[in-house]
Amino acid sequence: MTIWNPAIRAAAVLALGSALLPVAQATNGYFPHGFGLKAKGMGGASAAMAHDAFAGVNNPASAAYVGNRWDAGAEVFMPKRSATVSTPMGAMEIKSNKNAFLIPELGYNVNLSNRLAVGVTVYGNGGMNTEYPAVFPGNSNFMCSSPTTCGTGKLGVDLMQLIVAPTIAYKLSEDHSVGVSPLLVYQQFKAYGLQAFGLPNQGSDSSKGMGIRLGYMGRLGDRVTVGASYSPKIGMGRFDRYANLFAGRGDFDIPENYALGVTYQLTPALLLALDYSRINYSDVPAVGNASLANFMNGFGSPNGPGFGWRDVKVVKLGVQWQMDSQWTLRAGYNRGTNPITGQDVFLNTLAPGVIREHFTVGASWALSPDSELTLAAWHGRRNRVSGNAPAPTSIAMSQNGFGLQFSRRF
Repeated sequence: MTIWNPAIRAAAVLALGSALLPVAQATNGYFPHGFGLKAKGMGGASAAMAHDAFAGVNNPASAAYVGNRWDAGAEVFMPKRSATVSTPMGAMEIKSNKNAFLIPELGYNVNLSNRLAVGVTVYGNGGMNTEYPAVFPGNSNFMCSSPTTCGTGKLGVDLMQLIVAPTIAYKLSEDHSVGVSPLLVYQQFKAYGLQAFGLPNQGSDSSKGMGIRLGYMGRLGDRVTVGASYSPKIGMGRFDRYANLFAGRGDFDIPENYALGVTYQLTPALLLALDYSRINYSDVPAVGNASLANFMNGFGSPNGPGFGWRDVKVVKLGVQWQMDSQWTLRAGYNRGTNPITGQDVFLNTLAPGVIREHFTVGASWALSPDSELTLAAWHGRRNRVSGNAPAPTSIAMSQNGFGLQFSRRF
């Protein structure tokens, strides 16, 4: 247990540091396209992979196979968000000022016996981190038809979700394992510039919750590995300061999500990975309730307006090539459905998570038999969605990102 104590301390330190940093990952909705830089270099495919210590978010059962190791890294995430709105002054395109974020990550894993392994993963979800400048005289924002009825000052929202996931995995046999990760969640939210909707600036508010992620991994012969993970919806405490914004008097739960994956060892050096995942945003009223259709019910009511997000279905395809004893190269493609339809575009100027495609590359360099550096980079292809109510509006987003991770086996 002397090995485990430093992991707890390291997780606590990183968790505290993460809580102080903005998280802005509006990719598959507001979930990142992948977790851990090895997965991110492979389009996010990870459900049937056991190559790092991010089991708590990818598949808890994989902790049984990764051995004693820790992985720590950071990424620079660079989204570009814009909205084009028809106003009395004509069509106006406004770009979000927030376009670069530093995001840390940590995973730790240790074998307690031949069958039992434990670990911890620290990661984040987020998105919606937009900040549009004031554009009308008198510091009024662009979301209204007249400066006198608009909000004042800058317009934007900021959502951060931090999850600490202790993990335990058990080998049922040499080739099959199960795992479980309790999910300890802290989230923070802030909105500003929404006076036009009767919502004065309230500053930041936070809430907490607890959930769970379950996992299975199985090796079907020498070439095929399958994996699955599942996390039910996490009931979060209310944002009391935003009881007049989110449906259900400030409720903002984390949606149910699951992933199924398979890998195929085509040759001793070449591995193919395929994942299918689904994020059920529509079951969270604050996110899934229609915006305009529910507008007359009033913000904050059980059937009040949300962002109108549909469930997101994602296919992740990755390839990994062990080029030689030092270098491993990766590439991937991630394609998901767009959660936002034209009828809900207007409110989603605050949260334009409309990207459908990601193209990714990555590599690992073995510094020694027990340590390596991993890097990954990705591009989210620009996508635009348009709507006509209550005014002709379109939203668009693209993104780039890169990261570096250090790993150590012991």
